[in-house]
Amino acid sequence: MSYHYDDQNIFAKILRGEIPNSTVLETAHSLAFNDINPLAPVHVLVIPRGPYVCYDHFALEASDEEILDFTRAVGQVCRMLGVQADDAGDGCRLIANAGANGVQEVPHLHVHVLGGRMLGRMLARA
Repeated sequence: MSYHYDDQNIFAKILRGEIPNSTVLETAHSLAFNDINPLAPVHVLVIPRGPYVCYDHFALEASDEEILDFTRAVGQVCRMLGVQADDAGDGCRLIANAGANGVQEVPHLHVHVLGGRMLGRMLARA
């Protein structure tokens, strides 16, 4: 199986500095920034710096360092914004859409960190 990465997607342009963002966290292999159309009081996108289309692409082809860095970046963002699921936070929802059926709009892996209020059920029964 092969994945086609479009290097003209909006997140690739953000990573190249062509489009500004509201940075929350930068690491060696990841970038986190506020969503421009937030759906919750906390709505941050965490993306890897590498050219990965979706989570399964990333999980299969990223280096161990990239995977560790990205995973830790998601945790750091949750803790920084007070939406971690421990005694200090109320929890959050992490969403990574993939492909057409997952309604992925940007073909670059991104995890939405959503929190700051009750978000309701994840999906309605079909």
